[in-house]
Amino acid sequence: MKQKTKTWFRKNLFSLITITLSMAVMGYFLVKDNGLKNLWDSLLDLRPGWLFCVMAGVVAGWVLEGYVLHLFCRHLYHHWTFGRSFYVGMVGLLYSNLTPFSVGEPMEIYNMTRIGMDVGAATSIVAVKSLVHHAVTFFYSLLLVALKLHYFQTAITNFSFVTVFGLATNCIFIVGVFLMIENSRLTEKILETIVRVMNRMKMQKLAEKFYKKAHSHLLIFHDSADIMGRSFPLYFTAVMLTVAQVTISSLVSYFVYRSFNLKGQSVLTLIAGDAFTTMAASFVPLPGSSGGMEGGFVLFFHSFFGNRIMPAVTLWRTATYYIEIPIGALISSLGSKKYTVQNTDLS
Repeated sequence: MKQKTKTWFRKNLFSLITITLSMAVMGYFLVKDNGLKNLWDSLLDLRPGWLFCVMAGVVAGWVLEGYVLHLFCRHLYHHWTFGRSFYVGMVGLLYSNLTPFSVGEPMEIYNMTRIGMDVGAATSIVAVKSLVHHAVTFFYSLLLVALKLHYFQTAITNFSFVTVFGLATNCIFIVGVFLMIENSRLTEKILETIVRVMNRMKMQKLAEKFYKKAHSHLLIFHDSADIMGRSFPLYFTAVMLTVAQVTISSLVSYFVYRSFNLKGQSVLTLIAGDAFTTMAASFVPLPGSSGGMEGGFVLFFHSFFGNRIMPAVTLWRTATYYIEIPIGALISSLGSKKYTVQNTDLS
């Protein structure tokens, strides 16, 4: 029994550290400015109907995450089921929440290949889906910046810096992935330039390892466009569903706002604040963007919630982050048993 406990502890040590770190961040926000007292007072006044909307929005986001992935999977594997896509999508969310620098996407690829999909197809699907998601997030946020620029500039300190940082990092990611998929010569030249710089810094061994690893990944990315094809209906549907996913996910903050029996702010303003928060914190190198998400929420929503901002952060973060960990772990465990190569028919 003790040996099993030690084995389990070693396997899950990093996850436990991650959860502890995230809880510590949340604890800081609760202790700050009488957050615990305000939380208790606010819990008594929460509106059950709007709390239901909060959870409905979160679940709808999970379903759409799985369905967009399913669109691309069915494009290449006609017998691929939605259950498999939902399982893989939840695995991706789980590991994005538990690991720094988000290894959710590599884990999606691993689990897709584990249940019978070709590694090239799995990588292409995840690469294209990631490109679609980041592109939609970028242009969605850009549109909201244009619509709500004056309001947030006057209401929020350092809004311009945070917004520019978020838009720039997302733009760099989109351009990088697009180049890797579309232009093999240019990406190869960029890779060779990086290696030359590393060699000049007397990092020859590291440069050699970096080149081999990066080059092998680039070859897979370059094949993605050929594997996925150029189906306009496929990409249009994926973009529209991703827009719906981002909108519903951003509505969760509005539902949290209304659950505290607060009124007066428009739905569009709350959606914009949520989208800006997610965009700006998406590249924070901590599990679940811990610290960045909470700080961003306080920055964008403090004027809306007033002295209830800390309870609001707690409810919002619990619904959009903490609850995904046990649910994702449960679905991951059940899915790994149900979807095996032996039980998977992709012919």
